[in-house]
Amino acid sequence: MPELPEVETVRRGLQPWLEGARIDHVTLNRPNLRFPFPRNLAQGLEGSAIVSVGRRAKYLLITLSNGKTILSHLGMTGSWRFAEHGIDKPPRYYETATPPRHDHLVLDLDHPEHGKSHLIYADPRRFGFVDLYDDIATSPYLAGLGPEPLGNDFNAAVMAEKFAGKKTPIKAALLDQRVVAGLGNIYVAEALHRAHILPTVLAGTLVTTRGKPKPALEDLAGAVRTVLLEAIASGGSTLRDFRNAEGGNGYFQHNFAVYDREGDACATPGCAGIVQRIVQSGRSTFFCPMCQKKP
Repeated sequence: MPELPEVETVRRGLQPWLEGARIDHVTLNRPNLRFPFPRNLAQGLEGSAIVSVGRRAKYLLITLSNGKTILSHLGMTGSWRFAEHGIDKPPRYYETATPPRHDHLVLDLDHPEHGKSHLIYADPRRFGFVDLYDDIATSPYLAGLGPEPLGNDFNAAVMAEKFAGKKTPIKAALLDQRVVAGLGNIYVAEALHRAHILPTVLAGTLVTTRGKPKPALEDLAGAVRTVLLEAIASGGSTLRDFRNAEGGNGYFQHNFAVYDREGDACATPGCAGIVQRIVQSGRSTFFCPMCQKKP
């Protein structure tokens, strides 16, 4: 499932082509994805201009001139792509591997600089969804989310407040979207490896008795930010289904140190460890038992 870097990659790919564009027509090729499309979705979009393309956690947010906001989650196989990039380039599908029968939503756009284009939401397994809000603050999907890990509100002190006294393994604690928004299995594993912290360590042990972050937690906060920035610079990670707005793959999977690397030598310089895999809460966890330790 796409995590923060993948959604941010999609956002950046869409932004220059969407902001300022008018939605002339909406085509719905089925009534639902994971959930039914909102009632009167087409009427709520047609005739409006796109003001901004944003992201919150793993959600794409498209703000319209009529005050409404489109919220989109990619699920496991969802993708936004253009049938063409403006009238100066030949129309073609960038993601040829997705049959047209999976094109569930099509927006006919007219941009003052780029001309006419068609934005398509495709989703073979239909685990993603699209919603529409008059006031995005009322969305239940955004309620209670923690700080953005790339924002100024995220740091070791904030995590210390959340982790104090917790007996939850640190991996599970980081996956809690109320603690930090947008992290998933891949980037938590990579960040813990860079900070040299075992995924089984209890979150509360990274906090002092006075509620302050231990040095290991400071390292972890920095590792989270660094891993995410590097992943975004690489266009995210494509393990199976993720595609950017041009139908291309991400490349950060080639830089994984531990995720999906069971049996490989640890990438930490000077470490002789071998990457192991365990299961936590039904999900695979990859780590090096030698250089990842308890604080």
